[in-house]
Amino acid sequence: MEDPYSVNSPRRILSFSKNSKATVSFPDPDQKASSFGDHGPKPSEVYGFVGSITTLVTTVIFMVWAYVPEYWLHSVGIFYYPSRYWALAVPAYIMVTIVLALGFYIGLNFMSTPPPTYFNTIYDEFTRESMSNDPSTAGEEQPIEPISDIGIDQINSFMFDG
Repeated sequence: MEDPYSVNSPRRILSFSKNSKATVSFPDPDQKASSFGDHGPKPSEVYGFVGSITTLVTTVIFMVWAYVPEYWLHSVGIFYYPSRYWALAVPAYIMVTIVLALGFYIGLNFMSTPPPTYFNTIYDEFTRESMSNDPSTAGEEQPIEPISDIGIDQINSFMFDG
């Protein structure tokens, strides 16, 4: 049984066991390495592969339906298919829906955001005031203060008083 704290690489095995120091060992070159491990491929890999193949096949079918002339489809034996109107209408409807959804989302965010003059944009229930605002002890060695918010007056003086 392998060490649960080992890292496999193609050239060597690094072991970081709690009970021993880090060791480096070289595996037997005659060992066969399985490309999928002991349990086969991961489900996400299978779903990705099936999804990519399905997307490719669907795209090819759509392109054939949208661009091949009707008499070619009839010569192959395909007589029933949706109107070509939908080849343009469905993508246009989807694009308009996405644009409207983005516009609605941005508008909803603007409506739910408080105005800049609202007092809670500066202070709220999570605001932490600084412990010391005494500039006379600036040269002395002091412990590091806990995290606190910078006051709006300090920000204005840094930005605009220059």
